[in-house]
Amino acid sequence: MIPGSATVRRSVRTVGGKLLRRAGLLPGGVPDRLGDDAEWQDRSFEGEVIVFFADTIGGLYQLRTWYGPLVELHKSQGLTIVCMDSRTARAIRAEVDLPVMTISQESFLDELIARSNVKVFLYVNYTQMNFLALRIRSVIHVSLLHGDSDKTVSVSNQVKAFDYSFVAGQAAIDRFNRYTSLFDAEAHCVKIGRPQNDTDVIPGPRPDSPSESPVVLYAPTWEGGHDSVSYSSVASHGREIVESLSKAGLRVIYRPHPLIGQRLAHFGEADIAIRRFLAGQRAHRVSIKRDLYDDFAMADMLICDVSSVASDWLITERPLAITRTSVRDTREAATSLPELAPRIAESDARSAGALAWDHIANDPTKDDRRALAEYYLGDTSPGASLERFLTACRDAAAMRDQEWARISSNEGAG
Repeated sequence: MIPGSATVRRSVRTVGGKLLRRAGLLPGGVPDRLGDDAEWQDRSFEGEVIVFFADTIGGLYQLRTWYGPLVELHKSQGLTIVCMDSRTARAIRAEVDLPVMTISQESFLDELIARSNVKVFLYVNYTQMNFLALRIRSVIHVSLLHGDSDKTVSVSNQVKAFDYSFVAGQAAIDRFNRYTSLFDAEAHCVKIGRPQNDTDVIPGPRPDSPSESPVVLYAPTWEGGHDSVSYSSVASHGREIVESLSKAGLRVIYRPHPLIGQRLAHFGEADIAIRRFLAGQRAHRVSIKRDLYDDFAMADMLICDVSSVASDWLITERPLAITRTSVRDTREAATSLPELAPRIAESDARSAGALAWDHIANDPTKDDRRALAEYYLGDTSPGASLERFLTACRDAAAMRDQEWARISSNEGAG
């Protein structure tokens, strides 16, 4: 039996499945559906916004990126994070001061919505379990995702399931127009920037430290769900990259993606090998469960795969390089940044140290990157992105009231 398969999901609904859920013995990728239904029988949602997160703890990194903006949104409109896994809900409660509840059945979610004044649902990923909530007609459904990247998942056809997609900047809209068919990106995308940049500590230029060698942040992504989205350099040339950086006298922060090795064991083995190599040298660091911007603050340069880390890094105004995958079937939804940044293919890995020294010292793409920051991230002046996010959520709630009044009138007329 494959964890996460339809067979496992069906077994969760049986009596035996209930015992497995309560004993905490379900596979990690299967929501346990141990809901707070009894506690919420006579309650309703107090705010206007639901953040629907049906994933398990393995996907929690996607929601964490939104904690800061969601705290501010809760102050503005009130929100509840709705989970379908009690383990995930407990983890969220321990990490952020926001209302969290777990439902066992989608029918109970219907009951709660019917006696509440919820107007907007937000989603941070494209998991198929989102469709348990997307069928609800009385709200506006908004895709947030968890970063702006040139991965093809960013232009997934699933975007059409949502009423709106809140995107960082014009780059995301151009990406949809270039790579997605029959989707009116201008009509369905709302540019909000990256509100995380207003709620997290964003590093400025690094001060000179003549007594210490420069720091390179190597932040690869995971292997992806299938070969067409396998952008990770970890198994193919990650070890050679960090060895080259180390031999060149550079300090390394290795920030592995939390899902590395989830689908393909040899990626996990390569990740362990890199960690062991760096652990033997005091100058280097393996970054686990640290805030992304904490690592940004310590680094003079970024080396990453095709991922949202690349566009988020633009705010630092420091050099970066992007790896090129060795998986032949992988496709990119490329915009300007992967074309501007130097690319490190498997054959280039042994010269990564020399490339890093050159870009840290000379930064030949600096002016072009500055010009791209607004294209990818919108207005990066303090507070601008957060205000756009809050305004977009208020506008979505107003749109819901307008549309639901129209629909209710038509149903009543029938």
